[in-house]
Amino acid sequence: MGGAGGPRLPFLIQYLSMDFFDVDILCPGNTSLASTLMLLSFVIAAGIFIGKVKIAGISLGVTFVLFVGILMGHFGYTVDPEVLKFVREFGLILFIFAIGLQVGPAFFSSFKEGGVRLNMLAVLGILLNVAITVAIFFIDGTTDMSVLVGVMSGAVTNTPGLAAAQQSLSGAPEVVSEAVNRMSMGYAAAYPLGVIGIITSMLLVKFIFRVKVDDEIKRMEKEAEDATAKPHLASIEVTNQLINGKTLVQLHQIIHTEFVVSRLMQQDGTIIIPKSTTQIRVGDKLYVVMSATDLESFESVVGPSVEMGDDQWDEVSPASVVSRRIVITRSEYNGKSLADLRLHKGYNLNCTRVNRAGVDLLATPGLRLQMGDRITVVGDLNDIDRLASKLGNSMKRLNTPNLITIFVGILFGIIVGSINVGFGMKLGLAGGPLVVAIFLSRFGYKFKLVTYTSSSASLMLRELGICMFLAAVGIGAGANFASTVFNQTGMWWVIWGFIITFVPLMIVGCIGRGVFKINYLTLMGMMSGGYTDPPALAYANNSTASDAPAVAYSTVYPLTMFLRVVAAQALILCFA
Repeated sequence: MGGAGGPRLPFLIQYLSMDFFDVDILCPGNTSLASTLMLLSFVIAAGIFIGKVKIAGISLGVTFVLFVGILMGHFGYTVDPEVLKFVREFGLILFIFAIGLQVGPAFFSSFKEGGVRLNMLAVLGILLNVAITVAIFFIDGTTDMSVLVGVMSGAVTNTPGLAAAQQSLSGAPEVVSEAVNRMSMGYAAAYPLGVIGIITSMLLVKFIFRVKVDDEIKRMEKEAEDATAKPHLASIEVTNQLINGKTLVQLHQIIHTEFVVSRLMQQDGTIIIPKSTTQIRVGDKLYVVMSATDLESFESVVGPSVEMGDDQWDEVSPASVVSRRIVITRSEYNGKSLADLRLHKGYNLNCTRVNRAGVDLLATPGLRLQMGDRITVVGDLNDIDRLASKLGNSMKRLNTPNLITIFVGILFGIIVGSINVGFGMKLGLAGGPLVVAIFLSRFGYKFKLVTYTSSSASLMLRELGICMFLAAVGIGAGANFASTVFNQTGMWWVIWGFIITFVPLMIVGCIGRGVFKINYLTLMGMMSGGYTDPPALAYANNSTASDAPAVAYSTVYPLTMFLRVVAAQALILCFA
């Protein structure tokens, strides 16, 4: 057997090496489809794997995809330029669009509360970037502004600004081509340290002001509780003779606060589901849902609180009176107000609270419902079952991705990004989808679009996008990275880029934390958004479970993106 099998072994090896497997797809310089897919897969997988390693308790996460891409590009692995551009831009669109959908509902409220201050700090950072770039131009005296604009774009990780500046170049074709290449090299030289500089500035601000992330999370949660009418459950005994015999409608007129009476226990122990016309009597007990800040005023009119929790109400309730959560999974109720459900008249039910994305909201009549909302209703079990059938209450429907909304949003995002917003400038392929995603997440129901996306699907979309973007940028910059950086001219580009990145961020970060006492989580998002830097945002998101960095990022991103594009084009038009 051994003798028979021996001669066949070389033939088998030769067959596997020559016919069974194409070794060429592993070789540098191969731009075939198979080779491109393998290269991108390896860069992303290796980058994510290395990104899990923590050094001094710090991990860069998916940012390492960029550096693995640069390394592979340095060793000669390439991708067709058009394919590389597609992967880069499409990845960026996916990432930014997912961010917009995630933070859209909180974007407008955050802008009202503290967005003006965040945007002003971001604008200050942009002005400092431009001022330092102009100062370097006059101090150095030998470097073209086109190169410095490329360095500035890389330092602030703003690809649209680079593209806009390149489009603004004028002159002979060969001169323009050379300026474009030098601008791209400046961008590639400054970009890696730009990412590192942003993250370093975050860490230094954290160190200087002795920030503890856990304390910042608790502080933000408390601020959210104070600013939001968070539902509070209370059992109240009616003792005020002046309201004896008043209906709940009349009680609302007297107190002027938002509240819901979930259940009413009469003096004889009978529990009913009250309607708006139900009269309350001295000795009755009310199970009330309201904002905690309104409890004192409610007690002063109705009576004191009594020790009677949710479990006690369930124990004394008749078998037919139950409390259940219903999930809204039918798209026709997306955007409907709570009053439109006609719970009292149609079902003899009370809605006590609405849970949205893990946050309990007070069930006011004017509250607009969205797909995925969980409403807590109290009443007869049969009535609850009828309402559940009407609203859907099917988790399977929520698990189905709403791809129409995603691609319609991307379509209109690209259109918006292509519109000339003035002086020949555009929001670009990143700014347009972000703006559209924010508006869709907030007002999509008006266009019959379901914007609900499960957390796992949203995370997958976001992480896939940022990994594609970083891999493409790294591979594209890697080919000439070493030759550009490791010489005297290139080293100066790197140093200038780091100065442009680091100095304005430290000034803005110290002002934001030291003067305005901005929450560190919000500050990280503002610093990332001010530099339109997805890798820094990815690092900030990985540093905490809070959405605060993403909300702050989206708050400053639209204005910042516009001004970054304007600044890059203005420098070319004025000095190039």
